[in-house]
Amino acid sequence: MSEKEVLVPNIGDFKDVEVIEVLIEAGSNITKDDPIITIESDKSSVEIPSPYSGSVKKVNLKVGDKVSEGSLILIIGSEEQKPDVQIEEEMKEVKKETITQKPLETVTSKPKEILQNNRVSVFKSSKALASPKARKFARELGVDINNVIGSQRSGRIVEEDIKKFVSSNFNKPQEEKKAPSIKPSEYDHSDFGDVEIQDIPRIKRIAAPHLSNSWQTIPHVTSCDEADITELEEFRKNLTDTFTGEKKKITPLAFIIKAVVEALKVFPRFNSSIDNIENGKITLKKYFHVGIAVDTPNGLMVPKIRNANQKNIDQISKDLKKVSDDCRNLKIDKKEFYGGSITITSLGGIGGTYFTPIINYPEVAILGIGRTYIKPVYIDGQFKPRTMLPLSLSYDHRIIDGAEGSRFNNELKNNLGKNFAYKLAKQ
Repeated sequence: MSEKEVLVPNIGDFKDVEVIEVLIEAGSNITKDDPIITIESDKSSVEIPSPYSGSVKKVNLKVGDKVSEGSLILIIGSEEQKPDVQIEEEMKEVKKETITQKPLETVTSKPKEILQNNRVSVFKSSKALASPKARKFARELGVDINNVIGSQRSGRIVEEDIKKFVSSNFNKPQEEKKAPSIKPSEYDHSDFGDVEIQDIPRIKRIAAPHLSNSWQTIPHVTSCDEADITELEEFRKNLTDTFTGEKKKITPLAFIIKAVVEALKVFPRFNSSIDNIENGKITLKKYFHVGIAVDTPNGLMVPKIRNANQKNIDQISKDLKKVSDDCRNLKIDKKEFYGGSITITSLGGIGGTYFTPIINYPEVAILGIGRTYIKPVYIDGQFKPRTMLPLSLSYDHRIIDGAEGSRFNNELKNNLGKNFAYKLAKQ
């Protein structure tokens, strides 16, 4: 057995490169291709492998030392007579591709187990043994080359290995994504006092997975605002029947539906669905079927007011009463729950201002309505009492951004203003 000096190989035009890791120590046994030190330039980090197998007699470097090509790394007692030519060629190929073209992430740590790896490990971000051509081929296919098993000597990867990897993974069935299950309590609630067990209403059991899917699938954003509906409320409360002269009882929700429909015409993306984000397409709906959240003793139901754009306030008001009664009496046809444009959920009759309504998938937006309140607003040099309506608009951030959400709210506020009331008065 002869002693051999292990020197820093050709690392290009770099000089005085800092040693950031020493992966061996005197007395340790290493095999050929094991990484022995890691050096770092201002552009990349690179591991230097051993060209020999044997016992380390002396380590000539420590962390922080500066090295250049030809610097002594260590002395090893080796039976090998010459370095592996293929390893040096591999070093040159990867160095040419990476050091001179693309900065890499700095290596900050190295597990001891890497010393047992029998393959060249040149870069932290690319441990696989492969030529630049094979690496480029893997990138073009979107394959992480570190997951590919090489068929050539020392685990070297060729293009055929990458093709086999893609083919085998393409034929694997995709795992179905399941919502995380909720663990039951680790104790019995009755241990702390009297309890009563009740059945969850059927409507709530049906709605639960639908709501969970919507919340987990859709990135919700909620924009809150308020609309001045002073003139609109005055108009609504003074509506009378043309023939009888009696006052009409029309809910504010009927006016809000009309205002929302007009806003959907200006912002058609709110009247759309994303069935599959990966295919890069959305479905823009030409119809205007507005969903209405109806509170019933059995749970929340969301029937649709069909073709709301073709109906006047009286017709919408009648439709609202009908679908609400049908839901509470469980006489609604289940097909009335599908094919919506957007949903409106109102807490005005109960109380509260702003909240975060959950989007009714596959729609992309839902409007929450709070309870109206009187607010002093500074107009023409003085404060005046105004009737304000809280708006909480939740939308799918994958297709609607914050700016568009705010513009929709602005359009909706304009539609609920005095000009809209005058427009309705002429119908």
